[in-house]
Amino acid sequence: MNLLRSAVLVSAMTLLSRITGLVREMITAKVLGAGVESDAFFVAFRIPNLLRRLFAEGAFSQAFIPILAEAYGREGREKAVYLAQQVSVLLFFVLVVVVVLGILGSGYVVMGLASGFEPGSAQFNLTVELTQWMFPYILLIALVALASGLLNTFQQFSLPAFAPVLLNLAFILGSLFLLPYFDYPVKAMVFSVMLGGLAQLALLWFGLWRASAMLNPLSGLLKIKKYLQDSQVRRILINMLPATLAVSVAQISLIVNTNIASHLQEGSVSWINFGDRLMEFPTALLGVALGTVMLPSLSRAAQNNSPEFSELLDWGLKLTFVLVVPAAVGMGFFSEGLVALLFHYGQFDGFDVQMTGQAVMAYSVGLCGLVFVKVLAPGFYAKQDVKTPVKIAILVVIATQLMNLWFVPLFGHAGLPLSVGLGATLNALVLYWGLRRKSLYAPGSGWLLLGIRVMLAAATMGIALYFANLQFDWIALGQQPLVRLGWVGLILLLACLIYFAMLMILGLRVRDLIRKPRSQSV
Repeated sequence: MNLLRSAVLVSAMTLLSRITGLVREMITAKVLGAGVESDAFFVAFRIPNLLRRLFAEGAFSQAFIPILAEAYGREGREKAVYLAQQVSVLLFFVLVVVVVLGILGSGYVVMGLASGFEPGSAQFNLTVELTQWMFPYILLIALVALASGLLNTFQQFSLPAFAPVLLNLAFILGSLFLLPYFDYPVKAMVFSVMLGGLAQLALLWFGLWRASAMLNPLSGLLKIKKYLQDSQVRRILINMLPATLAVSVAQISLIVNTNIASHLQEGSVSWINFGDRLMEFPTALLGVALGTVMLPSLSRAAQNNSPEFSELLDWGLKLTFVLVVPAAVGMGFFSEGLVALLFHYGQFDGFDVQMTGQAVMAYSVGLCGLVFVKVLAPGFYAKQDVKTPVKIAILVVIATQLMNLWFVPLFGHAGLPLSVGLGATLNALVLYWGLRRKSLYAPGSGWLLLGIRVMLAAATMGIALYFANLQFDWIALGQQPLVRLGWVGLILLLACLIYFAMLMILGLRVRDLIRKPRSQSV
């Protein structure tokens, strides 16, 4: 399958997921606003999000997919499916234990995530209850990640990319129709998350059945000892240990930031979360989508020590660079308009718009770093080098928390996403340096000229957005939501036209962006 076409397909599915995700957040903002219930929900939802990043986008995928791709390439489809079956049994067993322990110890989990919530208070008790409801979702999303990895290895990207849409749709429908059946609206939302997890798992298991790769994690529970003796399973587990540490270290910043936010002004957890949702839109659309389709191809190129490995990385970085810089500029100069359009309804008032806008502006500073990490990190994991990212992650988490000591007193809640973004930028720079030092990546020609063109075009777009933003009171336009929608859409469309028109004027050709590295055809 053509790798660019795969990336476009995954990006399209990811776009649909992020659009429905934004609708989900709009409903959350309208129903809950930014206060006690929303803070409790976002702290509780932090648990499955952390595990999602650990499994779906983190240690499990980084350890599992390269070895799975190797087994598929050398021993065939049947061996790859058998390896996935062995891993599914181990994964199921471990996570059942994690879920049970998590439910029993949810009070301690909440104290660890949000020490600012006073034990025994209504907010603390609600957060504990929501966390207990959330823990089984971890098992569901881990099995979804396993199925996604197997399907991606078989070059079947559409269903794994579409699965998150089902979570958002379940959440939206549940929030619209289940609210009357619960004493707190937020409980209906948590119940909807569980329904969404079940829907994702059903879709991916259907994909496995259609691909003649059905897994049954219950069928081999009595063979766990035998599976642990398999050399490939042991390699996955060995690689997962440092990879888990790398991802876990990266998540420590999120946990610490949630703790810090719980001590700040009421609503801070929610403002940061809504800003994070906007930040994740370009991060997932560009970085996660490219990283998803590149990792199996990079793994195959790595087995042969092929120069195509470097060419593929270079192609991904250039394409990402051209697209992420204007996204960062747009988020920075047009944050209030975006936040007002998406969230300024119901309980989410004008003050919440301003505070969330500050978080979005702070995230925009490090957006390029956040996206580039998603493209650079697979370069190490494809080579089954998980120790280097661990060392880098430890450096980054220390730097991020040191920055918090400076930025939070200066900027309040906005200091937290600013530290995260700058930490991600440091992460990307060190990953880049590590790839160069290990001679895994050599930049192709044309980077200097490309950088000049992109920066000039982005600067022109940013100036246009700045002056356009001054012409409107986006909060006051909440009385005319369709008018606000029209103006925001028109301004964003004109900004995109200005950016790409400037690139064309400066001599950047479309075929320069989509020119295929030799490793694209697989």
